[in-house]
Amino acid sequence: MSLLQGAKVLQTLEEALRKSLPASIKVYGTVFHIRHGNPFKLKALVDKWPDFNTVVVRPQEQDTIDDLDHYTNTYQIYSKDPQNCQEFLGSPDVINWKQHLQIQSSQPSLNQVIEHLADTKSFKVKRTQRILYIAPQTAKKLAPSLLDTQNLPPTDGKPKPINQEMFKLSSLDVAHAALVDKFWSFGGNERSQKFIECCIQAFPSSCLLGPKGTPVSWSLMDQTGEIRMGGTLPEYRLHGLISYVIYSQMQTMNKLGFPIYSHTDKNNEAIKKLGHNWHHIPIPGGWNQWKCVPL
Repeated sequence: MSLLQGAKVLQTLEEALRKSLPASIKVYGTVFHIRHGNPFKLKALVDKWPDFNTVVVRPQEQDTIDDLDHYTNTYQIYSKDPQNCQEFLGSPDVINWKQHLQIQSSQPSLNQVIEHLADTKSFKVKRTQRILYIAPQTAKKLAPSLLDTQNLPPTDGKPKPINQEMFKLSSLDVAHAALVDKFWSFGGNERSQKFIECCIQAFPSSCLLGPKGTPVSWSLMDQTGEIRMGGTLPEYRLHGLISYVIYSQMQTMNKLGFPIYSHTDKNNEAIKKLGHNWHHIPIPGGWNQWKCVPL
């Protein structure tokens, strides 16, 4: 096992992961943000260097860590040989299997390994699968083979104008975390709200402030660089506000050179339609999350 540190080594890892896109997108996005400040204090481990097989990005060990906080205890994994990475993932120096934790990857083939580890390490696992989209500007820059111009819709995806007297484009404040958490499908508790607060503090966000000066629609990103936790108050839905907010968020991220990608539930027709209008490309393998809880 090797802990990768230093700008030059991490850049080499990022370049190697880039060659494995889109399968490595979650780890690539996380390493990108480690190289640009590492606000979540993550670290990258490989089974060997430089000819690695498996990369795990994990939280650092801290005395103040909450073993029940699976939002903070999140691991990103990419493996060139998912069927033969069990020994590496099973090491307590790589993943702390005594914690409540999450594993994220765009490689569904990891499921067999994680299920086997659940038996040997005595934890229960809940898997969530969703559609994972990559923005065309990111695909063009990082994985041009994903682009197929013959299948692109004719629209440019630019959202309709909003009533600027009623709505003001802004960014989220930590004080808005409770509101965002309330409408996040993975949230609704004290730990998820704390996680959202950290994301708001660390990364760019976008929102529309309504007549009362509070957010009515919003979008932000997590420690992997993925656009997540977007939402709109029920009374303001069906007016195109979320498309305006996410489009603004993507414009900001693009200017900063961030990779742009996001996931959505297979039944979320509204976001799937937005993705189609924006020419976003579904990534083979999709978005996979395993929530692991010790028995």
